[in-house]
Amino acid sequence: MKVLILGSNGRLGSALVRRWKALHDIEVVALTRADVDLSDPEKAEAGLAAHEFGVGDVVVNSAAATDVDGCEKDREGATRINATSPGRIARLCAARGARLIHLGTDYVFDGSLDRPYKEEDEPNPLSHYGLTKLEGDREVLGASPEHFVVRVSWVFGPDKPSFVDAIVKRALTSPEAAAVHDKTSAPSYTEDMALWLAALLNPKVPGGIYHLCNGGICSWRDYGEYALECAKKNGIAVLTTTVAPLKLSDMKAFIAVRPPHTALDTSKFTRTTGITPRPWREAVEDYFKSWKA
Repeated sequence: MKVLILGSNGRLGSALVRRWKALHDIEVVALTRADVDLSDPEKAEAGLAAHEFGVGDVVVNSAAATDVDGCEKDREGATRINATSPGRIARLCAARGARLIHLGTDYVFDGSLDRPYKEEDEPNPLSHYGLTKLEGDREVLGASPEHFVVRVSWVFGPDKPSFVDAIVKRALTSPEAAAVHDKTSAPSYTEDMALWLAALLNPKVPGGIYHLCNGGICSWRDYGEYALECAKKNGIAVLTTTVAPLKLSDMKAFIAVRPPHTALDTSKFTRTTGITPRPWREAVEDYFKSWKA
């Protein structure tokens, strides 16, 4: 099987390349923006089409415009990257008999439910980022029911800094830390995600939407505070393990509206693959065992 990974130098893409190259009977082709530029749909399709792949092969699209406020500022660019180009890629894959694994987001929901979101729950994005990602989901599944849309949340890992890296680095020089306490979801550890997503390379797994992240629910504040505790436990010289609470409504610098509660229900993935994602706290603890500033 040939697996072509778009966004291969990103936070998740890098983990996929590293982990999947160790798998047997799989040829991994790592593609960066220089190879497949989603900001230009025609060039993106041509860039992917230049590579040989077909029936039984898999394309993974882990590239996206993920700057939520940036998507509000450049709406046309966000639409091209998150919706138009994935649609073209999905149709190319379908025409060649290959399957596409497209990474989605919890931001397609408005965060009004009092329980984790299931795949069949009605999306209602509050931001242009969420809207473009939802359009991309629909483009992908409209191209072929064999394709996958895998919605993830709060992705973190060793290949590109994220929220937890920022809060720990700040605590190396400041005794004060703060994070939003009334926005909840669940982290997604790239090292775990790479192992779990490998299950979708099985041609017997049915296509469609899957929600996938580490187990449990937390706020940004919970997440940051536990990261600081794990950092200190592993000898990282943080000056505090306390995170002061902030309200989402007080984040005046935000341009886009953020959904408040977007935890994802991963039971469909578990029923389908037999894999139960481990708790987010275990993943964060593992991450800081080998963390480097």
